[in-house]
Amino acid sequence: MFGMMQKIEDKTSVRRSIQLLMATATLVFPALSMAQDAAQKQYTWASDVAPIFQEKCQECHRPDSIAPMSLLTYDEAKLFAPIIKFRVENRVMPPWHLNPQVGIQDYANDRGLTDEQRQTIVSWVDQGAPEGDESKAPPARNFPEALVWQLGEDLGTPDLVVKSEPFDLPAVTQDKWFRPITPTGLTEEKWVKAIEIRPMNAESRRVVHHSLAFLLQKEEEGAPGMPEGLEQMAMGPSLFMEWAVGKAGQVFKPDTGKLMLPGSQIMWEMHLHAMGERVKDAQVEIGVWFYDEPPAHRTILTMFDARGPQSLDIPPHEIAVTQGTFVLSAPARLENFQPHMHMRGKAMSMEAIYPNGNREVLAFVDNFQWNWQINYIFDNDVAPLVPKGTMIVTRAWHDNTDANPYNPDPNQWVGWGDRTVDEMAHNWVDVTYLGQEEYEKMVAERKVVAQSGSE
Repeated sequence: MFGMMQKIEDKTSVRRSIQLLMATATLVFPALSMAQDAAQKQYTWASDVAPIFQEKCQECHRPDSIAPMSLLTYDEAKLFAPIIKFRVENRVMPPWHLNPQVGIQDYANDRGLTDEQRQTIVSWVDQGAPEGDESKAPPARNFPEALVWQLGEDLGTPDLVVKSEPFDLPAVTQDKWFRPITPTGLTEEKWVKAIEIRPMNAESRRVVHHSLAFLLQKEEEGAPGMPEGLEQMAMGPSLFMEWAVGKAGQVFKPDTGKLMLPGSQIMWEMHLHAMGERVKDAQVEIGVWFYDEPPAHRTILTMFDARGPQSLDIPPHEIAVTQGTFVLSAPARLENFQPHMHMRGKAMSMEAIYPNGNREVLAFVDNFQWNWQINYIFDNDVAPLVPKGTMIVTRAWHDNTDANPYNPDPNQWVGWGDRTVDEMAHNWVDVTYLGQEEYEKMVAERKVVAQSGSE
């Protein structure tokens, strides 16, 4: 069964949609008592706020990185204190937009704030953003250069680097999509343990909205590294990796990887947007790190669509809800959740409907921010293990009303398209397909761990 799409028309689905969105309201009540406690304490940059910023903010908010301003020092932070409060209070920053009460809550790359950290920052601003005793501030962090391989700090130099062709982007023009093809130069089979894509210079970083890398290679009948009995995949093995603000690359779990074959090529899809200054050599590159020995499993970057049977058709001044379904033809482990929508995107959920009829919401982004493409990577111990026949339901909400501050024109009908003023609705997931015996073994191991933890 391939991508059976349907709109939410039955009352049960509508009720489930409302329940998911209403879950956000439950966050208010615990926050009230926490705010009352916070009002009685005095907060300072040196003792309370600087440690949070170092842990959660400064990786991006530093010179030559992706954020629009640096927040390394007290003077820099105080200057933007009102904006910081607004974005922190509304769960816009740091960019971690999962509902903290619905779905899986343990992630390997969690950059979100705890309720206590959020209240600390808000109270600090409300109290006038005092510096406090400078001697109590933590020592400044040492960061790697922003325009280097971010995975290189742990993995070293990539084993393979492939560069796209450069694109000459005028100062003023419509959005461009550039799709060159570049040989990888591989002469033997290689298993991939990590991939990172990056714009090659600061000028490219400003104009590359996102870049997809597709792996073009000739595979024998039946995908190598896949379990027997796998009938179909939602998109197949060709999608290799993407770059967007919020996602640069990924290190795969130790027992999984991607397969590159001799003679393979990278087909790029670079979305570029003009910023008022010509960029002669807008260019991206991909770095790949290889395993010394093949991993046990092959993971496939999969697009679970949520457009509905008629693609996207969003009326003016309305909130639209659509969904798509896909039935897995083999057991699998779902490694992550990465919603993708544009300016009218409001929320997205991923739900599993198991063969026995039970349902489980795996992840729910209820505060989607279109200019951040966050990849939420499940912790190893909680990455969903799902049996053959599980239906994955991806549900999307789009807000085409004037209440959406990012909506460029609520009077327009909106359909699917590549431009940011058009819309999309899909969910990128690395799916690691498993044999039945391996699946049962992993489930049993999880049960043992859960039982030992409860004793």
